[in-house]
Amino acid sequence: MRPLSFVTVLFVLMSEYQKRYQALSFDQRMELALSADLDSQWRPFLVNDQHAQVKTYFSRRVDLRAEEVAILLADPNQTVRLNCAKRSDLTSEQVEACVCDQDPNLRYFIARNPLITDLQRQRLLEDKDVLVRIAARKGPKQRTTRARPGQAEMIR
Repeated sequence: MRPLSFVTVLFVLMSEYQKRYQALSFDQRMELALSADLDSQWRPFLVNDQHAQVKTYFSRRVDLRAEEVAILLADPNQTVRLNCAKRSDLTSEQVEACVCDQDPNLRYFIARNPLITDLQRQRLLEDKDVLVRIAARKGPKQRTTRARPGQAEMIR
């Protein structure tokens, strides 16, 4: 009998985690999204959860990985995306995507992000949405974080 390959073992483990994740209640998924000691095996399931609220809380984590931020910025839910627009670790391409997003709420939050360029700020100062223009005039806002006992550090 041949030994199992690493890929096969990984697939079996992920399948087991997927079954366990699918059996979790909404409240248990929320707890995972906020957990300070989150097992990395749960992360792919949280970032793709069917519930927008789970992804919304997960998207506020300071410790998100670059690929997780990319997935969350592409989420159809505006709250998930705008939580990402507050981040200080976005790539220049992600910042530009936020500046160009059709949702004025997302443009509002990116207008306060210190990562935007002077040229992007100028575009936002001329935005069709009055609140986006006001946010761009206010300038950069440093986001704070918070961690409740037992929970991960979150962007406010």
